[in-house]
Amino acid sequence: MNIHHIRNATEVVQYGGKKFLIDPMLAEKGTYPPFPNSLRQDQYNPLVNLPISVEKIIEDIDAVIVTHLHLDHFDEVAQKILPKDIKIFAQNEDDSKNIKNLGFQHVEVLQENTVFEDIQLIKTHGQHGRGEILKVAGNVCGVIFKHPMEKTLYVAGDTVWYGAIQDVINTYKPDIIVVNGGDNQFFEGGSLVMGKEDIYKVYKAAPHAKIISVHMEAFNHWTLSKEELKSFIHEKGISTHVLVPDDGESFSF
Repeated sequence: MNIHHIRNATEVVQYGGKKFLIDPMLAEKGTYPPFPNSLRQDQYNPLVNLPISVEKIIEDIDAVIVTHLHLDHFDEVAQKILPKDIKIFAQNEDDSKNIKNLGFQHVEVLQENTVFEDIQLIKTHGQHGRGEILKVAGNVCGVIFKHPMEKTLYVAGDTVWYGAIQDVINTYKPDIIVVNGGDNQFFEGGSLVMGKEDIYKVYKAAPHAKIISVHMEAFNHWTLSKEELKSFIHEKGISTHVLVPDDGESFSF
């Protein structure tokens, strides 16, 4: 497999002979207003440019996975530029209906036994925060990729650490885990995605896996920087286990 980290949660994953685009957010730097009630109200989103052209990102994509419909995971540019006949996997019927309403013709709801060609796609649960903020944050998902000739990949999506993440790791024993770090927050409600202690819990649950932390420094409500996370994992002695990619960086496993 090859995982090409684009920006935020946008990844191009080559797996089992197919090319997947995950959570496409494709706007140019500064296109959207800052998320309210959070840091950096003077900075428009996304905060950084794409590392390569949109045309290159979507070239030869076989399927798109949209873990949920928040702007930083499926934005207006992606909605306009992706071919309307491309295969899209959505987390539930509500998201599927909304995506179809945008004109996309081949939308399928992820299940726990979805098969695309000879690749098994297994929807996993996520928790987009803790407590009251969940009423606002809404439903999210992750996905396990399995193929006889590939290592098992777990893309956790927008989730904090909680019991279901441990269950997924225990059940599927992923070799590669992509987590959404960045500890993004509003002024009230706490973490929406994983912070450094959450990522450390992922490591302790899967000490033999490679963990890739993305979803960092791209939208105004981030609170955990790449450098802070790198310092933290260095202090913990797990720098070879937890990878913090630059935008545009690729990994092959």
